[in-house]
Amino acid sequence: MRWSTYITAAAAAIGTEASSLHPPVLPLFVRNPYLSTWLGAARGNPWDRWPIFWTGQEIGFSVLASVPKSDTVFPLVGRPHDSLPKNGESFNVSYPIYAGATFDASTTNLTYKIPAPSSNLDPAEIILSFLSPITPTSTLRQAIPASYLTVHVTGSFDIDVYIDLNGLWVSANRGNEIVWELSDSKKSSSKGLKTWKVKRRVEQLLSEDWDRGEWGTLHFTGPSDVSHEAGTSAILRNHFSRTGKLQNTVDSRFRGIMDEEPVFAFSKSFKLNGTSSASGQTYDSVLFTLAHIQDPVIQFASARGLTMMKPLWASYYHTADEVLEWHYHDFNAAFRLASNYSTQLEEDALKSGSEDYKDILAVSARQVLGATSFAGTPDDPIIFFKEISSDGNMNTVDVIYPAFPFFLYTNPKWLAWLLEPLIEHQLSGQYPNDYSMHDLGASFPNATGHPDGRDEYMPVEECGNMLIMGLALVNSLKYDTEPASIWSAAGNPRYIESEGGKFSLYTDADGMDDTFGGPISAKGEKQARQWVSRSYKLWKQWTGYLVREALIPSNQLSTDDFAGWLANQTNLALKGIIGIRAMSEISELVGERAEAKFYRNVSEHYIKQWQEEFAVSRDGTHAKLAYTWFGSWTTLYNLFADSLLCFHLPSSTVDLNDGVSQKPIKDPASKTAFVSEKIYKLQSDWYHNVRQRYGLPLDSRHLYTKSDWEFFAVAVASKQVREEVVQSIALWVNETSTDSPLTDLYDTEGDGGFPGIAFKARPVVGGHFAFLALERACGGKAVHALSFLDAEPPKDLSYLMGDRSDEL
Repeated sequence: MRWSTYITAAAAAIGTEASSLHPPVLPLFVRNPYLSTWLGAARGNPWDRWPIFWTGQEIGFSVLASVPKSDTVFPLVGRPHDSLPKNGESFNVSYPIYAGATFDASTTNLTYKIPAPSSNLDPAEIILSFLSPITPTSTLRQAIPASYLTVHVTGSFDIDVYIDLNGLWVSANRGNEIVWELSDSKKSSSKGLKTWKVKRRVEQLLSEDWDRGEWGTLHFTGPSDVSHEAGTSAILRNHFSRTGKLQNTVDSRFRGIMDEEPVFAFSKSFKLNGTSSASGQTYDSVLFTLAHIQDPVIQFASARGLTMMKPLWASYYHTADEVLEWHYHDFNAAFRLASNYSTQLEEDALKSGSEDYKDILAVSARQVLGATSFAGTPDDPIIFFKEISSDGNMNTVDVIYPAFPFFLYTNPKWLAWLLEPLIEHQLSGQYPNDYSMHDLGASFPNATGHPDGRDEYMPVEECGNMLIMGLALVNSLKYDTEPASIWSAAGNPRYIESEGGKFSLYTDADGMDDTFGGPISAKGEKQARQWVSRSYKLWKQWTGYLVREALIPSNQLSTDDFAGWLANQTNLALKGIIGIRAMSEISELVGERAEAKFYRNVSEHYIKQWQEEFAVSRDGTHAKLAYTWFGSWTTLYNLFADSLLCFHLPSSTVDLNDGVSQKPIKDPASKTAFVSEKIYKLQSDWYHNVRQRYGLPLDSRHLYTKSDWEFFAVAVASKQVREEVVQSIALWVNETSTDSPLTDLYDTEGDGGFPGIAFKARPVVGGHFAFLALERACGGKAVHALSFLDAEPPKDLSYLMGDRSDEL
């Protein structure tokens, strides 16, 4: 791992590389389901429309720049200029030169050129740098629901900058009444801070309105030397445009969000005229933070009963003021940690994919974490996960599953904390079915379970998902040289036995985590065994269901529930069979060798039947969508798990028979040990032939696709096919007509728009990290073992794309 050296804030803004992709929307402040603000219409000018919440609802956030010597004001973000008169004033409204946006995994930078007041001066540059830091080595920092905004100004003439926001940050209902106050703290030990605190007058605890949390307080913080004012939006913006200042007053008349729209503003004057430098230009900056603080954050049906869950940060700081003061002054450390992650991610993405792949991952990362809410205590941390936009369920298993490559690559410990509430709830006996529950609660933020057992019916899907993720997590702990996440090996390697087989959080004085797993003192082996032992009866119960139901799945839903119910699903059966195979290794870990042998033998017989009798088309060119649906085909994205769990390695065929003559079934001609190489090869060739302008359709029923499954599927295809599909997805990102944070469901032809269903901002884009998760799997051997796919170019199957469906 390459740790970057300390970088100043100025270099931070300038250092983010130009991006090859131009998504329709970019993240600004994205930390959790309720602090999720985006730059809409990001291919245009940032002042063409207001920023948006992930739902698309506009939010009041505006930035103005004023040049006193030319009496000109420039809108930078939002539409504050709608409040300014077109003529008859002492100032002019003009527009800057927008140099565009750049982004990495944690940062979005918007760059502007401000015309000089006289022809003998060069334009000034303003960079608005929005940082929502991803810090895999510091869970404490990741758990704080706050983001940074740095305003960087470089020039040779004075500039004033104004920022305001309104009450739509704390409620979706424009008529709700809000209250506010200004906190001004000046301490001798640190630079003082000013903070606007805004909330609903009557909060609705643990309630949503149009996906907005209707409880909690917005904190907007800046240094004490900025000017402040609260009042009617048009009055404040006009006063600033005339004078370049605010009046340090607070309107005390509390009212509705859009009743003479109250806004909460800061302004900063940058005195750049008179300080000489070699270039004739002077640099200055100012730092702001935005936080949305809620306590409690979640209602959870835990083992001890219905529990109001406190935010994780509350175990370290007594009050919101304390944690946010620390957060503000921690900017340099947070930036350094986020830069380490972004730099490493760029390097890994370029090795595994391309420049386009690097940018796809960069724009996906914050979207994944935007669904998280860190809760609990250091002894028992929990991450709650919102199924954003599709139906708002909590910790949906088949939403965690497509996202889990991100967590394997970034921090497997976070994956464990995502699974923890599901395991705890089901171990406590609050769920009546013998298969894995679909989700932890029908509506975020209430994780109240399904005591009637009537959650969405995906039994094979969810059992397979849990077993695959469970073994992936075990494997991420049991590493000798190559951890599943490079950040797992960072920190203190001490082994401290956790109570009850859970993964506790240990942090040092600087807020840094200890290592996760690893060989020192057999830490990883011990952690994995304790974790599995605690919940072994659940893993066994779910596997028993799969043994009965996976080979020939009954009529049911898969994770692609929008496509409807279907019996005998080929891809779904493969997931179930791989899940049974995973249980063999889980059983072996805890010393249940007889059960391990049984599950191994069952999975070996099932996969042989699946391959030889059910899965493949009559002409042997591809997998069918369903066993008896002749003429159909499917993207076999569940094949990814076979390689991720290392079942494809010849060395993975371990003799569990203790001298008995029967051996695990394996095709002696196959280069892979579980699913035959023939399946890998024919699917890789098929993807090459059915790819459309914007990617790989999900199956033969429609031209729409799921981007997460595209990356799962081509991660185990040939290099050529992988590059082709990534190129198509990148083209879609640049051209799609969708106007929201990245959708994962879109049409592969036409304008690449929504196929009637508008998924947006969903965390399943963590599946885009499938290449990187596979690169580090099996001690770095997983991808090399698939090199046989590159031995020859993909077959041309165009002769099948006519009227020969009867042969398919």
